[in-house]
Amino acid sequence: MRVLIVEDETRLARSLARGLTAEGFAVDVVHTGTDGLHRASEGSYDLIILDIMLPGMNGYRVCAALRAAGIETPILMLTAKDGEYDEAEGLDTGADDYLTKPFSYVVLVARVRALLRRRGSGAAPELRVGDLVVDRTARRVSRAGAEVGLTAKEFAVLEHLAVRAGEIVSKAEILEHSWDFAYDGDPNIVEVYVSALRRKLGPGLIVTVRGAGYRLVAAHG
Repeated sequence: MRVLIVEDETRLARSLARGLTAEGFAVDVVHTGTDGLHRASEGSYDLIILDIMLPGMNGYRVCAALRAAGIETPILMLTAKDGEYDEAEGLDTGADDYLTKPFSYVVLVARVRALLRRRGSGAAPELRVGDLVVDRTARRVSRAGAEVGLTAKEFAVLEHLAVRAGEIVSKAEILEHSWDFAYDGDPNIVEVYVSALRRKLGPGLIVTVRGAGYRLVAAHG
């Protein structure tokens, strides 16, 4: 899943990006409201973390502009302010949740996951494909009742395939949803992670569709 952080406090932005990346998210960071509006309008994100006090264009205006453009990506607003008026204004412009600085990182992650669950994004919190179970809330995977240990990036790739189980998913789509915008390495890195998933999950689940991508299917036998 991809997250956009729009935050002008560089240290905080980097800290959040590191933490969410370790949780398995692909994270992009920008530091002005103008850049945030542009990136959120042009990119495909599952969630936006948006500071209110931003240079160029404040978070209220960014949020309102996105909603006016029909972009319904969940928005978690951050602010150093504290007060009912500020929260009401943020929610009135279309934000989905609100967090006042300073905040606990654990609380932020919990809010992020709650927003993603609430959004639904076309898939239930627990995805089942044959005897494979992907628990998106606990970030656990099991096959035939046996838990399978995956790295954060392996989980991100598998989750995207599971959300679109039965469909052909291209390497480019996997890269877009599981790596950040700045990734400019070899797209064949996807093959490395698919191979690792096959080793850990066993045969029959991830099918290569030559020249098109991969399909997650219910294994037979």
